[in-house]
Amino acid sequence: MPITGHAVFSPLLLAAAAGLLAAMAAPEAASPDDADRTPTLVVRNARVWTANPVSPWAEALAVAGDRLLAVGSTREIDALAAGSPARVIDAGGRLVTPGFIDAHVHFIEGGFRLASVQLRDAASKADFIERIKAFAATVPAGTWITGGDWDHEAWGGELPTRSWIDAVTPHHPVWVNRLDGHMALANSLALQKAGVDRTVAPIEGGVVERDDRGEPTGLLRDNAMGLVERAVPAPSPEMVARALDAAQRYVAERGVTSVHHMGTWDDLEAFVAARSANRLTTRIYAAVPLATWNRLHGWIQSKLPSAGVARAGANRPAPAARPGDDWLRFGMLKGFVDGSLGSHTAAFEAPFTDAPADRGLLVTDEDTLYRQVSAADRAGLHVAIHAIGDRANRVLLDIYERVARENGPRDRRFRIEHAQHLRPADIPRFAALGVIASMQPYHAIDDGRWAERVIGPERSRTTYAFRALLGAGAHVAFGSDWFVAPPTPLEGVYAAVTRRTLDGKQPGGWVPDQKITVEDALKAYTREGAFAGFDEARKGQLSPGMLADLVILDRDAFRVPPETLRDLRVDVTVAGGRVVWERKTD
Repeated sequence: MPITGHAVFSPLLLAAAAGLLAAMAAPEAASPDDADRTPTLVVRNARVWTANPVSPWAEALAVAGDRLLAVGSTREIDALAAGSPARVIDAGGRLVTPGFIDAHVHFIEGGFRLASVQLRDAASKADFIERIKAFAATVPAGTWITGGDWDHEAWGGELPTRSWIDAVTPHHPVWVNRLDGHMALANSLALQKAGVDRTVAPIEGGVVERDDRGEPTGLLRDNAMGLVERAVPAPSPEMVARALDAAQRYVAERGVTSVHHMGTWDDLEAFVAARSANRLTTRIYAAVPLATWNRLHGWIQSKLPSAGVARAGANRPAPAARPGDDWLRFGMLKGFVDGSLGSHTAAFEAPFTDAPADRGLLVTDEDTLYRQVSAADRAGLHVAIHAIGDRANRVLLDIYERVARENGPRDRRFRIEHAQHLRPADIPRFAALGVIASMQPYHAIDDGRWAERVIGPERSRTTYAFRALLGAGAHVAFGSDWFVAPPTPLEGVYAAVTRRTLDGKQPGGWVPDQKITVEDALKAYTREGAFAGFDEARKGQLSPGMLADLVILDRDAFRVPPETLRDLRVDVTVAGGRVVWERKTD
């Protein structure tokens, strides 16, 4: 996802945030003895995978309010609920798991994408052009056409240019991105409105593609994308609220009850407004840009002087400050080292196999990144940074190691977002340094169609190295990177377990040595996602006193053939003890 700007909070919402969040002292998970013991929801006759290593399996559970009251046998739970007004769901032997935690999303942008032009599966140049033409006919002249999520590999690898679409969009500025968010195409009208022409200066950490005459082709990469993004009108608060509501409905259908959102201050403002209006049905841990660490620290200190700090668990030092409540938390910062593999902007130690003169680029230089990470860590904030290429990951691990040494011991839980392409020597460093690998398994079966052509077979052996990282003792949390990839944890489980590429050409799995088990994949979407957000005392497993977030699947992921895992469906999603999604049956 490219770096974007951020706006200053409005005074009204700052006041609302101060009033609302000052009271959000993050509580420990309540003991069932402290709560009302009257069940409000019962799930019985199930195969419950609790994700609790002490007692991983059960048959039933009872919820009281927004907490799990009891987990045990169907007979025990039936006896507990006898005479109560609880809604009873007979699971009929179906699998129940903790609610899925998507550890890396761009949540509001994903909501907007649901209503934008759909280019992800455009299979040819003609299809790409026709879809944009058809979408333009549905919106008023002057409307910016954004989103798209195109993939040039789907039509053979030719990169689009503005000449493809100028004739079909003479009255609509177009700014459609590649699916990884690190490259986008503008038509001539969009370039004109952004003031981008042949005189535009080179951009550090980005590229403005030019033709043989020096004219921009309309294609911009990474930091250069900001030249056009600044010209795109900001959506109204009403449109943002609609996008957020759409995103919440969409992920609930897929069993997601919590997300770690990588975004902007504008996004955080929208979340505060939604929480104030009691509209959140998805739990959100919101990050803002790393470069704004001082602003976040100051805002927390000035607006929330009495806000509590969530405890990471028994016998652990206090973690980074994360004010909020059970629905909205913040205190995390998102930064970037490099770009993406598909855009050839990921930073590698050696050149790309298909581009011997190119090693990618650093979006943020090493000195700046070190200063920002060090300062944010000293302020007690939680740092999560995007790194794709093996050089980017090595640079970031070096910075994390230096900062931890200089700032002293603390439960800081540094994160590397994506951690896609690793040198073998760097894999054990994740566990040794306590760095969390926040990964997106769907990317592996997507990139696996063409990645070996770009980086060669040797580097591919430690690409999306799920098994190697787990084997080395690292914490691995899974997510989707939605809008970049679909927010579908069951497809992510399928990807991690089978590594069968989307084109069907790797039935035995791309880099099969890195396959993991169903249980390990589910842990990465539950317990490990909770750990990556300092939330393991409240969620990520089904145990008494934990938040009542759970899903019921139509089939048992542990017992179906691995190749059918992606076909599983979520029948029921429960967040905070309330059913927020239920599949209709005839």
